[in-house]
Order: sequence, then structure tokens, then C-alpha cells
Amino acid sequence: MRRGCMEESTNVIVQEVDKWTDEGTMKESGEKHEGFVEIPNLSEENEVDDTEISVSKKKGDGDVLKDLMRTEGTSKIREALRHYLKVLKTEFTLGMILPTKTSAGLELAVKKKLSENNVQDSVLPVSLDTVGVKIPTVKILLKEMFDSPVEELYSIFITKELVQKFSKSCAVIQAKRGGKLQMFDGCITGEYIELLPSQRIVMKWRCRNWPHEHYATVALNFKDRATQTELQVECKGVPVCNEDSTRQCWQKQHFKEIHVLLEQTKVNAE
Repeated sequence: MRRGCMEESTNVIVQEVDKWTDEGTMKESGEKHEGFVEIPNLSEENEVDDTEISVSKKKGDGDVLKDLMRTEGTSKIREALRHYLKVLKTEFTLGMILPTKTSAGLELAVKKKLSENNVQDSVLPVSLDTVGVKIPTVKILLKEMFDSPVEELYSIFITKELVQKFSKSCAVIQAKRGGKLQMFDGCITGEYIELLPSQRIVMKWRCRNWPHEHYATVALNFKDRATQTELQVECKGVPVCNEDSTRQCWQKQHFKEIHVLLEQTKVNAE
């Protein structure tokens, strides 16, 4: 938390403690004692009941007051903390979103990524609204040539048995508009948005380790090149920090394995 916030919290605690001691029995002694209340782990990420509260005083009399502050006084301090954190969050979140550990990590990854000089032209920053935060994203363009008729390559992406062969795992393939997609034992999930036979497939698509409920839009365009088929892949809305892993997913787990599947199919046919 900010330094200013910590100083403000100390003032609130002192006021609450003063109010409590003025109303309690300790006031009747007429004695004054100086001490400190230290809260080392005050944070919006910690539960108030888990917050450490350390009570100390200067040398001299007043052990009774010190013991009382460590017991009943601690509960009063925690009440003040609950009120303080509630007010702090309300004021701090007006017109903005509280940073989280996840979004802070994403911000660092974005700064590192965008500072690199060798970013390819195919990586174009785009923005995508999501629940709670705006996630910095990129667009990825990939191309691959396959020794296959366009109809055969297209069928590999919409046929459950063929998807399971090249992915070497169970899959859910509902090749229709609004149909579900699940591959690599749930590591990849999504939904079919558009299917044009032997021409184009558009999907909502996400990796399991992406921010919660964040999807990219993946378009597969099939181009007939005589004896071969060119596959053009466009991924929009990929989180910046997941760009490299997404590229590898398509190049190694899709393209490479589909080449192997096509070669096996050719050998079996001969």
C-alpha cells in the first residue's frame, strides 16, 4: 500500500484506541502511559483477522494497560481496521480499477514485450474489453503449406476422430455455429463462430492458463494451391504475455502434428 495510506491508518487506530480508553475504567487512575501499536502486514490482500497487531509501551508502570490492550484492545483495533479498509477501497476505486497481482504481472510483461526492438510486423497491438480489467493483447498471423487437398485439411479441424489423432488426446468437437471445442485434455477450449466448408473456420479460442474468461478470436483460412493447401491463421486478442506460447501451440502442436497425420494417411493409402 502507499506510504500515505499507512500513515492514515495509524491515525485512525490511535483515535479509536483513545476513544476506547477514555470510556473504559483505566481513565480513573489519572495516569498517562505512552506506547505503540504496530501493524506490519496491513493490506487489502490480507484478512483483517489475520493482521498482526503488536502492542508495546515505554518502560515503567502500566503493565495492566498493556495486557488489556493486547486482549480487548486488539479487537477494537481490528474493528477500526475493517472500517478503514472499507473506506480506503471505496475512495481508491472511484473511477478506476484496483490493481491485482495478476494484472500487475501482465503490466510488467507488456512493458518488457513492447520495449523489444525485434517485434515482428505481424504483431499488432489491439485492445479487448474483459471482465474487471482491460488485458493488453496482440494479433498473431501464421502461414503453413500442407501436402493435402483443401477439403482434406479442412476436415481435420472439424472431425473429432482426426482432431484426436493429431492432438493425441480426447477432444470435444461440435462443428456447427455455437458448437463447443475442447482439445489437449481441456488445455484448449472454445466455440465455433463461423464455418464455410473448405474455406474458413472462425472460433472463440483460449488456453487454460489465460486470464479468466478471456478468449481470442481465431480465423483459419484455407487457400487451394493446386497440389497443396495454404493455411492462414489469424489470432486476435492473444494476451501479450502469452504470445510466444500461443505461436508454439500452433506451430508444434497443430502444424507439425497435422503434417505427421497427413504423411501417415498417405502411407496407409499406398
